[in-house]
Amino acid sequence: MKELKLMVDIDNVDLRLDYFLALNTPLSRSNIQKLIKDGSITVNGKRSKNAYKTAINDEIKILYEENIISDLKPNDVPLNIIYEDDDLLIINKQKNLVVHPAPGNYDNTIVNGLLYRSKQLSDINGYFRPGIVHRIDKDTSGLLVVAKNNDAHIKLAEQLKDKTMYRKYYALVKGVISNNEGVINAPIGRSIKDRQKMCVTEKNSKEAITEFKVLERYQNSTLLDIKLLTGRTHQIRVHMSYINHPVLNDSKYGGPIFDETGQYLHAYYLSFIHPSTLKRIEFKTDIPEYMKEYIKENGGKYE
Repeated sequence: MKELKLMVDIDNVDLRLDYFLALNTPLSRSNIQKLIKDGSITVNGKRSKNAYKTAINDEIKILYEENIISDLKPNDVPLNIIYEDDDLLIINKQKNLVVHPAPGNYDNTIVNGLLYRSKQLSDINGYFRPGIVHRIDKDTSGLLVVAKNNDAHIKLAEQLKDKTMYRKYYALVKGVISNNEGVINAPIGRSIKDRQKMCVTEKNSKEAITEFKVLERYQNSTLLDIKLLTGRTHQIRVHMSYINHPVLNDSKYGGPIFDETGQYLHAYYLSFIHPSTLKRIEFKTDIPEYMKEYIKENGGKYE
């Protein structure tokens, strides 16, 4: 028998237990329901039911036979690694690339690519997320830090929590924003209408703060420089939709659609204290080509 442990975070509260596990493990729905019935899945040390609603910081343990979960497979996934040392590496993630294995995609993720290169990765975030300190949406491009050992992972995660890891994004959004800068302070939680989406809500939510500055205005859109002061799931996409300026090409949150490549959002800047040298380091990338093409087509000059 093997054991898998999961901790419920703010983005996964108030979900049926079987649905939460289907979203966050490679187990099939039928396997999950059988394991719950057999008492092989516990919540905070107690047997539970399929319909149990998850709460923040619930500790879920799963005992399972090896043959019902496939091992993670190293795959030669192309990774644009722009920096690497003994503690960490920085990836400039391309669009259409999932960060870690999840239902529907277990083989062609950043994690599979990392395992192909090296097995020296932190294991704090669980079996299916080795090295992963924070995530970027599948169709968001940009910078991602990966921890190669547990000490580095702990120190990087603390900076995320303490808001001393700085992350900035380029975003193309619908409409012309008149203010040169602004702050969106609105709590984010999971939508009760669509569990695949997040929304601004007071129920089961957590503080979310986004700062933005206007870089360039076009006829029907605006290029923004966005700084995250918190790191909620889909935060920028939710907040921009909330103020009626959804990210372009974001079908999930109401952005105008131009093609099938996903939202026009790029994590261009990342800065943190190095876990070993204790010196602040920073990384920056250019606006990606897919955004440059839109800017040029709309008479913009920003590059």
